[in-house]
Amino acid sequence: MAFSRVIGTELKVTGKSAKNAAAVKELIAEIRKQEQGIRAGGGEKAVAAQRAKGRLTARERIGLLVDSVETHVPEAGHGALGIAGFLELGLWAAHGMYAEWGGAPGAGVVCGLGRVQGKLCMIVANDATVKAGAFFPMTAKKVLRAQAIALENRIPTLYLVDSAGVFLPLQEEVFPDQDDFGRVFRNNAVMSSLGVPQMTAIMGMCVAGGAYLPVMTDTVLMTEGSGLFLAGPALVQAAIGQKTPAEELGGAAMHAEISGTVDYKEADDPACLERMRSLVGMIGARAEAPFSRAEFDAVADAPKFAAEDLYGLLDPASGASNVYDMHEVIARVLDRSEFDEYKVEFGRTVICGYGRIDGRAVGIVANQKLNQTQTVAMGPMAGTKRIEVGGVIYTEAAQKAARFIMDCNQNLVPLIFLHDVNGFMVGKDAEWSGIIRAGAKMVSAVSTSVVPKITVIVGGSFGAGHYAMCGKAYDPRFIFAWPTARYAVMGGAAAANTLAEIKAKQMERAGETVSDERRQELWAEIKAGYDAAADPRYGAARLWVDAIIDPVETREVLMVALEACALNPEVAKWNVGVMQT
Repeated sequence: MAFSRVIGTELKVTGKSAKNAAAVKELIAEIRKQEQGIRAGGGEKAVAAQRAKGRLTARERIGLLVDSVETHVPEAGHGALGIAGFLELGLWAAHGMYAEWGGAPGAGVVCGLGRVQGKLCMIVANDATVKAGAFFPMTAKKVLRAQAIALENRIPTLYLVDSAGVFLPLQEEVFPDQDDFGRVFRNNAVMSSLGVPQMTAIMGMCVAGGAYLPVMTDTVLMTEGSGLFLAGPALVQAAIGQKTPAEELGGAAMHAEISGTVDYKEADDPACLERMRSLVGMIGARAEAPFSRAEFDAVADAPKFAAEDLYGLLDPASGASNVYDMHEVIARVLDRSEFDEYKVEFGRTVICGYGRIDGRAVGIVANQKLNQTQTVAMGPMAGTKRIEVGGVIYTEAAQKAARFIMDCNQNLVPLIFLHDVNGFMVGKDAEWSGIIRAGAKMVSAVSTSVVPKITVIVGGSFGAGHYAMCGKAYDPRFIFAWPTARYAVMGGAAAANTLAEIKAKQMERAGETVSDERRQELWAEIKAGYDAAADPRYGAARLWVDAIIDPVETREVLMVALEACALNPEVAKWNVGVMQT
């Protein structure tokens, strides 16, 4: 039999897969429509007011800054990558929040990865159409997430500033803590000290504490008509009785000619952005990370199977029991669909192995959703065969994954985690086999890993399984979610079964009679709440995921993320620490 590393199959369209595909596409259309609304920012009136000042919107500025001249507002059918390849991060931030203040679409700032003069850059652009670009609590967290990604991957960072500063009605939630507004300036200093290039273009107001951001970056540009001051004219007059026109107090001419704060004074937005593009082009090349990369041809090395097949794998309905072969997902992500699978016959509910994406070596850790047959190695049923439920991490699977993750660190291979996990196995057999010990070993391996980790939540991501598969708390460089993702301690039905019964007993102790009908109502109410909170849009609003991506975009998004990870040439010394064996 000829040796082949190719995995995956031509998936035939069945009634079930066709129904799944239709439902997933409908969900994606709904999400894209909502995203168009978010990208509209403060709305037509606010956009008109911005243009009346002779200024462009945040997205128009990004469109001029990046290498493509096309707009970056995705039309119907375009997803996280947009038309010109701008990978937007944190788009859903603050979605559904701050309703009492009229909302804050996108948290009033646009962040993402774009190519400028051929260089991959992190771009952070205040959206002045949303409350004059003021910082809400989630605005600070979104900027900090962008900085964290840039810092960890050593990505040149470009700030397009047009902000009124802290949103004062919520100042106590924005101002003081470690992950609040002030941390932005601390990060500016740390990034600069580590050699991460930072440039700022002041293209509107830059007031109060926010005035520190541009001045703490390496290069400062400013357009005529913009303002940079610790206190604006009204506050200066109130504080010290001095009347000073805004231009004289902190205009571009003053900072270019008198204070010397600004390095480049430009006439308007287009000129400023062209100058920034020129300056970015001067940034020298740095050493890349020591990760393996083979020669790559986009056509010859494409996966063997169509990415569109992915639509038919999962039913997006909440609580749906999805059974499918995760190899089919892996086959549509890896170059040439080639995969060196690790310990194929052991711990089969977790798939591990090596492949390449964009020519870059990666280690894959993925949950297998097909039920598996396994010989029991330990415990009261040792030596017998058992059926292992797909999506559940058993002792052998945790042991395999932990060892594989350690191998990837030993060999300097970045890791990609594909989630569709219900959690760890429970019960007498599992406890006798040492499931807690094995799970702790896997969590420890993920925690101490020093190679880049990228997470994609394909389906469910529940409980401790989420942790073991490199959830947000375990420092993935990037974390993405399919629209079919579900993200919670447990599924809505399981949570409702427990909580509805607790609530019913509380009501009975208070003297109420709880009918079967009322119990069902309680169950439905709780399940609906859990399902809403498990939706990836809820998680993305809180920055638990960086972007909700169309399944067919997965490979392209991972290419960009892996390129970003390779910009940091430093890999820390790997120390395992004390580990359960």
